[in-house]
Amino acid sequence: MDDLLHFRAAGTGLVLDVSGNGLPRVVHWGADLGECGPGGLAGLLAADVAQTVPNALDEPVPLSVLPQQSAGWPGTPGMAGHRAGSAAAPAFAARTRTVDEGRRRLTVTAADHDGGLALTLEIELTGAGLVRLRAEVTNTGADGYHLTELAPALPVPSQATEILDLTGRHLRERAPQRHAFTLGTHLRENRRGRTGSDATLLQIAGTAGFGFRSGEVWGLHVAWSGNHRSLAERTPAGQAVLAGGELLLPGEVLLAPGESYRSPWIYGSYGRHGLDELAGRFHRHLRARATHPTAPRPVTLNTWEAVYFEQDLATLERLARAAAEVGAERFVLDDGWFKGRRDDRAGLGDWYVDPDVWPDGLHPLVDAVRGLGLRFGLWVEPEMVNPDSDLARAHPDWILAASPSRMPPPSRHQQVLALARPDAYAWVLGRLDALLREYRIDYLKWDHNRDLVDAAAHAQTAAVYRLMDELRARHPGLEIESCSSGGGRVDLGVLERTDRVWTSDCLDALERQRIQRWTGLLLPPELLGAHVGAPVSHTTGRTHTLDFRAGTALFGHFGIEWDLTAATPAERARLAEWVALYKELRPLLHGGTVVRGAHPDPALWVHGVVAPDAGRAVFALVQMATSVQAPAGRVRLPGLDPDAAYRLAPLPPGDRPEGPFTSALPWWEEGVTLPGRVLAEVGVQAPTLFPERLVLLEAVRG
Repeated sequence: MDDLLHFRAAGTGLVLDVSGNGLPRVVHWGADLGECGPGGLAGLLAADVAQTVPNALDEPVPLSVLPQQSAGWPGTPGMAGHRAGSAAAPAFAARTRTVDEGRRRLTVTAADHDGGLALTLEIELTGAGLVRLRAEVTNTGADGYHLTELAPALPVPSQATEILDLTGRHLRERAPQRHAFTLGTHLRENRRGRTGSDATLLQIAGTAGFGFRSGEVWGLHVAWSGNHRSLAERTPAGQAVLAGGELLLPGEVLLAPGESYRSPWIYGSYGRHGLDELAGRFHRHLRARATHPTAPRPVTLNTWEAVYFEQDLATLERLARAAAEVGAERFVLDDGWFKGRRDDRAGLGDWYVDPDVWPDGLHPLVDAVRGLGLRFGLWVEPEMVNPDSDLARAHPDWILAASPSRMPPPSRHQQVLALARPDAYAWVLGRLDALLREYRIDYLKWDHNRDLVDAAAHAQTAAVYRLMDELRARHPGLEIESCSSGGGRVDLGVLERTDRVWTSDCLDALERQRIQRWTGLLLPPELLGAHVGAPVSHTTGRTHTLDFRAGTALFGHFGIEWDLTAATPAERARLAEWVALYKELRPLLHGGTVVRGAHPDPALWVHGVVAPDAGRAVFALVQMATSVQAPAGRVRLPGLDPDAAYRLAPLPPGDRPEGPFTSALPWWEEGVTLPGRVLAEVGVQAPTLFPERLVLLEAVRG
C-alpha cells in the first residue's frame, strides 16, 4: 500500500498518511486537489514535516485521527481510560489497513499489547464530500478496563481563525455565537441525556469573516442523541483540531475482557465558499440515504395548540374536516388521548386509550380522519413516566435513578423510564406495538420532555435506538418524528431511525425564521417540521399576519397547528392558497439546494431554494426588523446558473409587499428578465416591507 491515500468526492479532498505503524494521519482535508498526476503527492509527506523548536520533543508530534498522549500530543487525547490506574495512556501501533477505493473508505486495526487494548478505526469520504469516522476499542486484557473518552479528531489549517457554534434553550433553539479561535480548548459538553436545546449542531472553524456564501469553513457534528462533547483546540505549536464523541460519565463504560465500545460517527463537512456549501454536503448525504423519506412530505395538522388536553370526538372531527378543506394530508392527535391524561401531571406510561374520553377507543376518530382522506398520527412519549400513573405505582423500580433511595428531581411532573432494563423495555415495546396493530397509525410524534438528571445516559440512548428500530421493523412504513421539548433531540444519530424533527415548540414565525435558518446548517427543509400557528403566538404573544406565518413554514415540512374551526372563512381560504403552493413546490423545496444571501442590512434576510438543474428557484425576502434605511436597496439572489437568463417575478400568494410604498417598483407587476450572474452579483431593487413581513420571488430559466 502507498504511504498516502487520496480520496476525492464532490469538491472535497482527503489525504491520509498511512506510513509506518502509526495511526492514520490527515495531511489534507479541504478543497479537492485534483488528479495530481503520477507522483503528484509524493513530496507531500516531506513537505508537511514541521520544524523542531527549542524545548520540544526531538521529533515532531504526529497528530493522528485519534491523538495519543503517549505519542507526545499535548492537547486533549483521543482516547482515555485506565485499568485500575494503569494503561492510562494507550500507545497503539497499526496492524492491518484495508482500503475500499469504491467507497473511499479506510479501515485500520491497531493494538496496544502492553495495555491490553485493540482498536479499529473507520474513515470514509462520502459521495457528498463528508468525512466521517468512528473508533472501536476492545479490551484484550485479563481484567476490566474503564473507558472514559473516545473522541476522534480532524485537523483544520491555520487559516481557520474563527469559531461558530450554536446554543439555545427551550423555545429559542439554535442561537449562533462567534469568537476567535484562540490557543487552548473551546469545549462544548452536553450532560442532559439527550441532544439538548442548547447543544451545538456543529462545531465550525473558518477563515476570518466567513459567511453563508464566503470564506472557507470546516465543521464537525457528533451523531449521538445522548451525552456528548465537541471541541475546537489549538496548541502553541500551531496545530488545530475539531474533535468529538460521546461524553462518558465516570464508570459508565467498564469493558470486561473481550468487550468492545464503538464511538458514534463523527461527521466533518468542508465549505470552500462558506456555510451554504458546508450545509449542502449534509443535505445531499441525508437525501442519498436508503431510509430518507422519498414520498411527498404531507401537510400535517397537529392538534396540540388547537385543543391542548381538551379532547373529544366532536371537536376533533370538526377540526379534521377544517383541515381537509384547506388541503391537509395528515392528522396527528397530540398529548391527552391516554388513560388519566387531563394535564401533564399524570398518565405517562399508561399507554391505553382513555375509556372515559374514548368509550369506543380511537376507532371513531381514526375512521373519520381516514374517511376524509387524511392519514392518522399519534403523539407518544415512551421514555417517560409520571409518578402519578399505574405504571409507576406498579413498578417504581423502573424509574431511571442513580440510587433506589434517591429520585432525580422531577421535571414537567415526570421521570424517565429505565429502558435499558429488559422488563421496562418489553413493556413499552409491547404497548406501542399493540397500539400500532389495533389502529391504522402511520406516524408517531415521539416526544421526550425532560433532561436525564443524575443518571447514566449511554445505555438509555442505546435502548431508545433499539426500540425505534424494532418498531419500524415490525411496522414497515411507520414514520417517526423526533420531538424533544421541541428541538431538543436533533442529530444524525436519531435521524438514522426517524423521518423528521420537530424544530421547536415555538411557532412564532419571527423566532422560527432564526431557528430554521440555523437548524438548516445540518438538515434539509423536508426534515424540519414547520407549522402555521395561530395569529397570536401561544409562546411569545406576538401577532403575525397569515402570510408571514405560512411563508415561514413553507421552507420546511409544512404543517398547521391552529384551531381552524375558529379561523374566519377568509383566513381558511388564504391558508388553502399557501397549502396549494407548498404542494406545487414540494419537489423543488425538498430536493433543491438551500441558499442564503448576504444582504448588508441585517434587518432584511434573503434565502431560497434552487432546483438541482438550476432551472427554477424560489426566494424569500424577509423583513426581520425595521431597517435603518429606506428604500431597502438591491438584493442579490445567489445560486442560479450565471450564464442563463431568468424570468424573475413575485410568487402568489407571497406577492403582497404590505409595505409603505412611496412608489411602485417598476418591475414588480410584470417581472424582469436578467442573467443569473446579474441577479447574483448586481441584484434587483427590493420592496420596502413592514417588519415581520415577507415576499416570495420565483426565478424561472428561459
